[in-house]
Amino acid sequence: MACAAASCRAPTPTAKGWTELEHNGVFVGPSGPGLLSARFGRPDGHRLAVYEKDGGYQALRRVLGGMQPADVQAVVKESGLRGRGGAGFPTGTKWGFVPQAADQVYFFVNADESEPGTFKDRLLLDYDPHQTIEGTIISSFAVRASLGFIYIRGEFGWLIDRVQKAVDECYAAGYLGKNILGSGYDLDLIVHKGAGAYICGEETGLINSVEGRKGQPSIKPPFPAVSGFLKKPTIVNNVESVASVPWIITNGAAAYRAFGTEKSPGTKLFSVSGPVKRPGVHEVPLGMPFRTFFHDVLGGMADGEELKAVIVGGSSVPVLPADEIMNCNLDYESLGAAGTMLGSGGMIVIPQRCDMVELIQVLMHFYWDESCGQCTPCREGTGWLHKLVKKLRSGEGTLADLERIEHVCSGMMGLTICPLSDAAVMPMRSFLAKFRGEFEALVQDHAQVAASSRWPRGERE
Repeated sequence: MACAAASCRAPTPTAKGWTELEHNGVFVGPSGPGLLSARFGRPDGHRLAVYEKDGGYQALRRVLGGMQPADVQAVVKESGLRGRGGAGFPTGTKWGFVPQAADQVYFFVNADESEPGTFKDRLLLDYDPHQTIEGTIISSFAVRASLGFIYIRGEFGWLIDRVQKAVDECYAAGYLGKNILGSGYDLDLIVHKGAGAYICGEETGLINSVEGRKGQPSIKPPFPAVSGFLKKPTIVNNVESVASVPWIITNGAAAYRAFGTEKSPGTKLFSVSGPVKRPGVHEVPLGMPFRTFFHDVLGGMADGEELKAVIVGGSSVPVLPADEIMNCNLDYESLGAAGTMLGSGGMIVIPQRCDMVELIQVLMHFYWDESCGQCTPCREGTGWLHKLVKKLRSGEGTLADLERIEHVCSGMMGLTICPLSDAAVMPMRSFLAKFRGEFEALVQDHAQVAASSRWPRGERE
């Protein structure tokens, strides 16, 4: 099986009580809450028999044994579960947008995990696919959907096979198909393979992709909950969001709210990459101080490295220097007040030796390459940002180029159909603001400004 960590690295010493899951860079803590990660690393934990032995599908039996769709929605709303894909929108509230008179509703699980620094969803589907499938069935029931899709990133070949086998087990056991568990509720579930486009992680781009069109986002409104797949009401939820539902149904909204904070309840999976002692996926209650997470959970920096900065929520959120992130808590409100976002929880830990200009060039190339090209500000702007940063790194940049970067960013933010353009601007602006000295250090002697202040030209690399 392919390594599930962001990148392979040599084994690192583990603290007492911690277990490293072989080849995956995943660490399971001795006293973590384990709402989502309880079966990570469990032998054959992906199989139906093992999941059922551990209480799997009991939440579904409870739902189909007497609850109404409105009852399920009420429990999830009360729990305060927020979308774990990045936006953090309340899950139960989103379900409530489906028109009551709808004759056909569709439910999509977004497993098109492509954000640099994020790798939690593939572990959920790899180690515990039935948790997500059970959550999908319950969520589909809550919105009265009769057809569901699990949309998996095309590069995750082994995951597609694993999830499909789990779905097949569910059909054989009566958890999917007609008259599920004798309840009269019908649901079919399709595992759909994406084609590798980052933009299809945006819900309307995902829907267009499944419909056989270009994977390009659509203008909202109408929102998918009103008019989505085949122009019918459609709910799109992240894997982690859906996987949280069975625990909430089994244990109740109050038990879920016992973790986290009032406005950010529950636990969160953080995908941690970078030179820390315990990289990988960690589940912790929301609201945990970053300082505690960094020292007690991650074990601090590895191999004598020093912390320089952290991108806490995936590559599309603003970076925070070490002294700023150390004063934050890991929740939506605290990080928002600090000028960044929780996002997907794709935490990139940056050491002092890292060249921040080189790092942002890599990120700008990613967004340029992944832009669908539909909107001019994004199609052209991401390319200009990459070229301008590349020009600085080539030794041909000027102070005027730093102003040009700001000028390009101002013509991109909030001016496109989807947030990909914003996702490029936010890290670009924060890197330039927080580490401007590194950009200025690359600028040529001002006497050469006139000769080198032309707009950069050249082919994409």
